[in-house]
Amino acid sequence: MYLYKSGFRWMAMGILGFFGFISCNNTPKENAFSGKDPVADSAKKAYLAKIGAIPKAPEQPFVADSNKLYVYLTFDDGPQPGTVSCYNICKAEGIKATFFMVGLHQLKKRDGKQIVGMIRNSYPQFLLANHSYDHANEKYKYFYQHPDMAFETFLRAQDSLQVPKKIIRLPGNSAWVLQNQVKSSHLVSAVTYQLDSAGFSVIGWDLEWNFNHKNARPIQTPEKLAAQVDSAFSKHNEHTRKNIVILSHDRMFQRSADSTSLVQFIQILKKNPKYVLETVDHYPGAKK
Repeated sequence: MYLYKSGFRWMAMGILGFFGFISCNNTPKENAFSGKDPVADSAKKAYLAKIGAIPKAPEQPFVADSNKLYVYLTFDDGPQPGTVSCYNICKAEGIKATFFMVGLHQLKKRDGKQIVGMIRNSYPQFLLANHSYDHANEKYKYFYQHPDMAFETFLRAQDSLQVPKKIIRLPGNSAWVLQNQVKSSHLVSAVTYQLDSAGFSVIGWDLEWNFNHKNARPIQTPEKLAAQVDSAFSKHNEHTRKNIVILSHDRMFQRSADSTSLVQFIQILKKNPKYVLETVDHYPGAKK
């Protein structure tokens, strides 16, 4: 609901002050919090206070090695079939990975909450991150055209999943919110600025391990994907130099043969002494 009466102007100003919007040069033409229902705004404040009380993962000392190239292997949409397989493979290979999880999905699996807890408690090897509460119900345009609704689903996921760091990936869209940087399409700009103002980082991706949407099986071979990583580094096609984020999905690796592909890909990367696999909280510019 939009309010235009002057009696409510002080409320809108208070909301703006609370979220600390960045300079007008970087702000969308229409302020993301202007003229909102005070009841809804109060609920947002309550959510932000609640997620602020979630126990945080301890900060791990981290200094990037300028002689190394960093690869961030990320899995989206868990918990779902394949999540545990990804966890077990990465654990056995001794590499770090990030799981962007969906709040509603933990309720759709009988052991969903246990899987989320397993990932959460495995830091620093694995990082649990926020991929919204309902994955936009797969209606992305509608979702992003209603940025307040979208923003609230991220807050709900942060709370329901007990995500220990304020790191998000947008459903169906690659955008970046880092320290002093917001890069996004026009469609998602309003919600990215809201997330930025609320202290969240948003992590996009440089490469995707594509999958067949009919059977959820990987398209590129491990060798092909590894070659794409090599090429992206050599041609400087990264969002941030010397750092590549790879998007994949848990369900791609629920079959034994496809799990083997994940093992093979990781082993190829491990053979390159310059490559380091890390969690996205150590991505350059990620907010602390």
